[in-house]
Amino acid sequence: MPELPEVETTRRGLAPHLQGRRVLGATLRRDSLRWPIAAEVSTLLPGRTIDAVRRRAKYLLLDTAAGSALLHLGMSGSLRVLPADTPVRAHDHVDLVLEGGRVLRFNDPRRFGCLLWQAPGEVHPLLAALGPEPLSDAFDGDHLFALSRGRSAPVKNFLMDQSVVVGVGNIYAAEALFAAGISPLRPAGRISRGRYGRLAEEVKRVLGHAITRGGTTLRDFISPDGAPGYFEQELSVYGRAGLPCPACGRALRHAMVGQRATVWCGHCQR
Repeated sequence: MPELPEVETTRRGLAPHLQGRRVLGATLRRDSLRWPIAAEVSTLLPGRTIDAVRRRAKYLLLDTAAGSALLHLGMSGSLRVLPADTPVRAHDHVDLVLEGGRVLRFNDPRRFGCLLWQAPGEVHPLLAALGPEPLSDAFDGDHLFALSRGRSAPVKNFLMDQSVVVGVGNIYAAEALFAAGISPLRPAGRISRGRYGRLAEEVKRVLGHAITRGGTTLRDFISPDGAPGYFEQELSVYGRAGLPCPACGRALRHAMVGQRATVWCGHCQR
């Protein structure tokens, strides 16, 4: 599943092609993805200008005066801006027809993505309970420390809780915990304020660096221009079970934590 850096890379790639452009129409080749496609995409969006392309957690929002189209890429979705006469491929489910002879095309083989609608001045229910953005000032060690008190769940599960902080998925949680020297198995409530400060700093650093590198190429992700992400080449622990730790050389450990594959160094992470 695309994580926050992949979604942010997509947003940055799309924004120059969408902002200030008018949507002429919507072509829906099916009426639902994970959920039914919002009727407003066909009734309110055509004729409107896209004022901004925003990201909230792993959701993209196309803002117009009539409201915002709310998109999620699901497990394997991608968004591309293409010439309107580009042949349709399998799983090209939605085209937003733009002025200037181009379309924004949503391809989603597994159909776990969504295309919903957020009315002006409202917050969609999917966004209402989300925690702070990890790259914002609202996210720091004090925030993590305060929310972690009394929690016995592994810190990796805690860090991936979208009500705690958004967008820190399996890959980047593993990488940030390694960089901070914290075992993913340690109970969240048994980590000090100081160590949470270091962890918050590493979350920001790892995510920021991944964004500059174009995200992580895993399975299906490509950016809007068709280029893969390159952060995968720099992963320290994720997907490296049994290989030498890049810091101490010992074999990296592997376990399932919260039904997610988890890799860490038993020597460097305590």
